[in-house]
Amino acid sequence: MSIDLKEYLRVKRKIVEERLERLWGSVDDPSGLLNAMRYSLMAGGKRLRPILCIAASEAVGGSQEDVIHAACALELIHTYSLIHDDLPAMDNDDLRRGKPTSHKVYGEAAAILAGDALLTAAFEILTDPKHISANPILWMQTTRLIARAAGYAGMIQGQMLDIDSEGKDIELGELEKLHRLKTGALIEVSVRSGAILGGGTNNEIKALSEYGRAIGLAFQVYDDILNIEGSQERLGKKTGTDLDRKKATYPLLLGMSKAKEKGQDLVANALQALTIFDKRGEPLRELARYVAERKR
Repeated sequence: MSIDLKEYLRVKRKIVEERLERLWGSVDDPSGLLNAMRYSLMAGGKRLRPILCIAASEAVGGSQEDVIHAACALELIHTYSLIHDDLPAMDNDDLRRGKPTSHKVYGEAAAILAGDALLTAAFEILTDPKHISANPILWMQTTRLIARAAGYAGMIQGQMLDIDSEGKDIELGELEKLHRLKTGALIEVSVRSGAILGGGTNNEIKALSEYGRAIGLAFQVYDDILNIEGSQERLGKKTGTDLDRKKATYPLLLGMSKAKEKGQDLVANALQALTIFDKRGEPLRELARYVAERKR
C-alpha cells in the first residue's frame, strides 16, 4: 500500500501550522518580540520534525492529538536553531526559507532574543499540565529526551563541532558524529517522541529510534549534497556556502558519488527498521524516500 505523500504532507503541515498560529493569540507584547518570533516560525518550511513525530505516533496506533503539542514544541526548537545558525557570529546567512533572515529584518539582538524565547516556549508547551495530565511520566521522559537532543549533548554540541571543523581536515567518523549531533539528534528525537507518546511498545520505540537515527543522518548527507547541486530558488537559501566556509561535508570527504551512496544506504537502513510495522508505517516509509529525493 502506498500513500500520496504530497497530500499527506500538505494536510499535516496545515494542522501543525494552525496549532502554531494559535500559540500566542491573546498575549500582550508591547516589546514586539512576538513579531520577531512569528516571523521566523511562520515563514514556511517543510515542518519535517513535527510531521515525523505525528507519523511515528500513528505508526504505533496513536493519534496526532496525542503528540501535537510535542510536535509544535519540536518546531519551535528547530526554528530557534535556524535563527541562531544564521547569525553573523555563526553562518552569517542572509536568506532562510526564501526570506531575509531574522537578524536582517529585526537586528541581531532581537534575533538572539527571538531564538531564546522560542526555545524556552517549547519547554513551556512540553510541561503544560492541561495536556500532560493523562500521562505525566511519559511526558516527563519525552521532555528530558528532547532537552538532551537539543542541548549540550546533542544539537548544540554538533553546532560547536561544526564551527571547530571549518577549514580543517577531519576523519569520516568525526564528520558522522558532528552530523548526528547537529542535525540528526533533533530528527531522531522527533520520531522517538512520537513513538513514546503514541503508546508504542518497547520494540516499536526501539525500531522507530533506529529509523530516526538513520533518517536524521541521511537528511544532513543530502543537505550537504543540495548545498552543491541545489538551487537557491528551490532551497530558499544560498547554495555553495559550505565550500565558501570550508565546512566538512560528505561530498568533500567522500566525493559526490560516494556521498549519494551513503545517503541511499542510510535510507535503506531506515526502511529496514520499519519492517515490523504494517500499513500504518507507510507515511514514515514515504518520508524516508522523500529525504533522498527532495530538491529543497
